[in-house]
Amino acid sequence: QVQLVDSGGGLVQPGGSLRLSCATAGTTFDYYAIAWFRQAPGKEREGVSCISSHDGNTYYADSVKGRFTISINNAKNTVYLQMNSLKPEDTAVYYCAADPRLFCDPDGSEVGYDFWGQGTQVTVSS
Repeated sequence: QVQLVDSGGGLVQPGGSLRLSCATAGTTFDYYAIAWFRQAPGKEREGVSCISSHDGNTYYADSVKGRFTISINNAKNTVYLQMNSLKPEDTAVYYCAADPRLFCDPDGSEVGYDFWGQGTQVTVSS
């Protein structure tokens, strides 16, 4: 059983930055796809970014390309989402998810992700 703990959310002004973390305890992300999803009030959950742990390939939603960066640490037990130039429309609860697969889904689908973090709130407001 993979347990994920996501953290790092908070309140930030437009144009600011936050770094989210998704940590797993007792295991590592060997041959996993680890993704970030977000859900804004009244909206469906959407894929934000994904990284394949075995080759480091990354994917981003068009709405965050050039502003967000996903990465994994050398120990392969923590995935980060660096969020820069934040906008009010980035406000949402962010969830990390992991699945033992080789490749991310470039469409950002959440289908098949077996393990989820509890979510961390990101609020972008002046």
